[in-house]
Amino acid sequence: MNTFNKTISCPHCGHKVNFEFDPSNGDQNYYEDCPDCCNAIHMGMHLNDALQKVELTIDADDEQFY
Repeated sequence: MNTFNKTISCPHCGHKVNFEFDPSNGDQNYYEDCPDCCNAIHMGMHLNDALQKVELTIDADDEQFY
């Protein structure tokens, strides 16, 4: 698979941010900082081979568990 660009909204401030994703490394879980508010954006990428799709999850990753 080739790299692809995707524009997402920052879960903290709503700023539109363009990121490049590279699915050639398989499933990934990482953080990128929003260039506008500097908060960390949690990104998860899953390769769904059955549907031949790349599934992205974007969140603030600031949930608290009790």
